[in-house]
Amino acid sequence: MQVILLQRVAKLGQMGEVVNVKDGYARNFLLPQGKALRANEANIKSFEARKAQLEATNLESKKEAESVASKLDGQVFVVIRSASEAGALYGSVTARDASDAATAAGFTVARSQIEMGKPIKDLGLHPVSVVLHPEVVATVSLNVARSVEEAELQASGKSIQDLAAEAEAAAEFEIAELFDDIGAAGNDE
Repeated sequence: MQVILLQRVAKLGQMGEVVNVKDGYARNFLLPQGKALRANEANIKSFEARKAQLEATNLESKKEAESVASKLDGQVFVVIRSASEAGALYGSVTARDASDAATAAGFTVARSQIEMGKPIKDLGLHPVSVVLHPEVVATVSLNVARSVEEAELQASGKSIQDLAAEAEAAAEFEIAELFDDIGAAGNDE
């Protein structure tokens, strides 16, 4: 099916282009969301008449998105979840969780604007893309931790696995010292 794009669509084309897409993609995504029109004579004439208005609206929304992106880019949002000692989450952090964390921090971000690629399943700092406009993307970080204190440690650059390894090494050192002390006490007798 041939459609006229009413806005930029990633991996498809720019506004005003007539592109050939699969029927299901057009019927189920592009047409219902107002991103395209069927490419027939009447719609092409209608688009040409509205083209200046659509471009002005697109430019205005892009400027608004860029101003929000400048504030949002580089932000770190803390998400508290329960996890195993190895750092694997019981569940996962999804786009909804990222959207809720951004909203709690005072930003208005819809779940549909979050692009994660795959759900987050372990503790740590994870980069997440926020698509504010088809041409404007901001990158934020999700700090997934078991507690606020742990999130602060992760933010300072220490990973949970490193902290666990340090704690284990310290415990082994204390045990070794204890056995050395016991051995030395047996030699005194």
